[in-house]
Amino acid sequence: MKRTLLALLGGAFVGICTAEPLTIERIFSDPALSGSAPRALEYSPDGSRVTYLKGREEDYNRYDLWEYNIADGESRILVNSDSLHRGNEILSDEEKARRERQRIYGSGIMEYNWSEDGQALLFPLAGDIYYYDLNKKTAQRLTDTDAFETDVRVSPSGRYVSFIREQNIHLVDLKNAQERQLTLDGKGPIKNGMAEFVAQEEMGRMTGYWWSPDDRHIAFLQVDESPVDELTRSEIYADRIEMIQQRYPAAGKANVKIRLGILDVESGKTRWINLGDNQDIYIPRVQWAHKNLLTFQWQSRNQRKLELRAFDLQNNTSKTLLGESSDTWVNLSDDLYFLEGKDQFIWSSERDGYKHLYLYNLNGKLLTQLTQGHWVVDELEAVDDKKGLIYFTGRKDTSIERHLYRMALNERGGIQRISKAKGMHNIEFAKDASGYIDKFSNVNTPPQVSLHRTDGERVTWLEENAVVKGHPLYPYKSDWVAPEFGSIKGSQGHRLNYRLYKPRHFDAGKRYPVMVYVYGGPHAQVVTNSWDKAFNQFMAQQGYIVFSLDNRGSANRGTAFENPIFKNMGGPEVEDQVAGVKYLRSLPYVDSKNIGIYGHSYGGYMALMSMFKAGDYFKAGVSGAPVTDWALYDTHYTERYMGNPNTDSDAYQASSVFPYTDGLKGSLLIYHGMADDNVLFTNTTRLIKQLQDNGQQFELMTYPGKKHSLRGKQTRIHQYTMIKDFFDRHLRNDS
Repeated sequence: MKRTLLALLGGAFVGICTAEPLTIERIFSDPALSGSAPRALEYSPDGSRVTYLKGREEDYNRYDLWEYNIADGESRILVNSDSLHRGNEILSDEEKARRERQRIYGSGIMEYNWSEDGQALLFPLAGDIYYYDLNKKTAQRLTDTDAFETDVRVSPSGRYVSFIREQNIHLVDLKNAQERQLTLDGKGPIKNGMAEFVAQEEMGRMTGYWWSPDDRHIAFLQVDESPVDELTRSEIYADRIEMIQQRYPAAGKANVKIRLGILDVESGKTRWINLGDNQDIYIPRVQWAHKNLLTFQWQSRNQRKLELRAFDLQNNTSKTLLGESSDTWVNLSDDLYFLEGKDQFIWSSERDGYKHLYLYNLNGKLLTQLTQGHWVVDELEAVDDKKGLIYFTGRKDTSIERHLYRMALNERGGIQRISKAKGMHNIEFAKDASGYIDKFSNVNTPPQVSLHRTDGERVTWLEENAVVKGHPLYPYKSDWVAPEFGSIKGSQGHRLNYRLYKPRHFDAGKRYPVMVYVYGGPHAQVVTNSWDKAFNQFMAQQGYIVFSLDNRGSANRGTAFENPIFKNMGGPEVEDQVAGVKYLRSLPYVDSKNIGIYGHSYGGYMALMSMFKAGDYFKAGVSGAPVTDWALYDTHYTERYMGNPNTDSDAYQASSVFPYTDGLKGSLLIYHGMADDNVLFTNTTRLIKQLQDNGQQFELMTYPGKKHSLRGKQTRIHQYTMIKDFFDRHLRNDS
């Protein structure tokens, strides 16, 4: 039944030391246990340096801007955020929501952009814009207003700085320091150059405007939110209740109206592109092919059709370059690349059941399929146009690791794996594909950052992060548990990957309680050979077996593995999690009577559905910020997998938790942030009302003022201490 993959032994933990006991307080205290983990790593456009944001040792949520200079091999701080702004940052509501969608948290410099010539950096801080000149080594403040500037960038030629202020596009001309407002009608429900809620939360698109390569035009989306239902949502804080008017596009309800325009920077005039008679659509991606050709992805509301369209500025004509269709849904493509000097482009598609790369010409003719096989491409990372090489990350060797590969564009020379170390490689290439940054980890190696040549040879460490004396993790390393990987067979003959932590000082003659950690939703994967959340490690050190299984519907296994959840959420996923528990019960060292399940967000939904539909398998469950009725969640995510509730009401009813609450047999803990604007708190209030009406007992914890992610060190300490105590009370009482 089982095919075991050996526990993967990395080189991070070497030597013997007496370990300190790991605590939840230590997990969420400074400095971070995983050590220095710089983020937002980028090559400068001229390839002379690598920049990144780095949290401070005394406060890992306060970020400064750093560089590694390739010529002298030195790392140094470029901009200390305290030199520009000290104290609390008063964020606008729009910026708070934007950061929640980006899943970033902290203060200081949180994002930045390079100028195209590599001579300057641009970043927002405390609501204003700063322009850092590398030659002068000074930061110039470009705006000083009460309003909040967001989505800041330098135009391709470096002449302008553009940004969004009060729902309109503005720019500053760096030649004369003059500011201009380019759009004038942004107010109320009208937003220019901004990403709507579902674009930010579900499409991964955080912007609504794009510069042309010659600085002459800006393509932008104008969003009209007036059709979207405006709900009154209570944000409950410790000392007050704020009544928030939020336009939330719930499944089956109206979306925003959207227009795509091309703005002439000099004249200020806008040309609107004809998107067709059907206005109930999505525009998830926009990209310039060259200065006179704008492309955009057009997606039907039911997401079964995706088209790549192009608009020619010279003759004002549109055409469809290609189309994708499916009986279930079509995932968006993030791998569009236009080849230099050729009327060709690369596109990714799942048309053969796995995500692969394809080569087209600008007339929309398919020239060749570049990659193929029963494995998926993660991302097109770079193209070396001069040498005719493409670089991509993918799962060619194993679905639980991400590696970098290279192949010739026009020759069938095969695929060469570039990355060597087993684990997860997150890659950032130089603009000219002359080298790359590798942010790597595996189960035994906390994140390391290194600089490489294109053949994979390491040039230098940017952050080796070795767990040696002085590293935050060093006092705990001798007790660190390496998980085992394996797979089991599901009810339909499909393979299900799992990860299993045994308790520290494991004794095969004993029986141990189990915490099943689950997410289970689409576009996510839990079982990977990567650095894991410290709470799972903590629970293993507390004497628990910690088990995770990627059920059908999760990512990176192809469409046949994803599609069973179509109009059937909460069905195949629970069935596969039960298969995992049956496997656990077959192990002689598992206390089969004391198995619990824990998850947050979709994982919270999975914990509920598992407790309600498979109550004989789980003695206790913790459900964090759960969706309880998919009709309460947003359009773009929910309708992709569940259809429209106006026509598929039976599927929605079957996939909600409410028909199954009578199946609860074990102990249940529910927690939720009381200011959650993603999975609305209503999901939990409706559930607890039904459980109360049923006379069913449960435990509840609410977090005043907290959003979906429950940010904050003290909040996290409370949250995870609560979960640990709950499982101790319910899974150890009769062990």
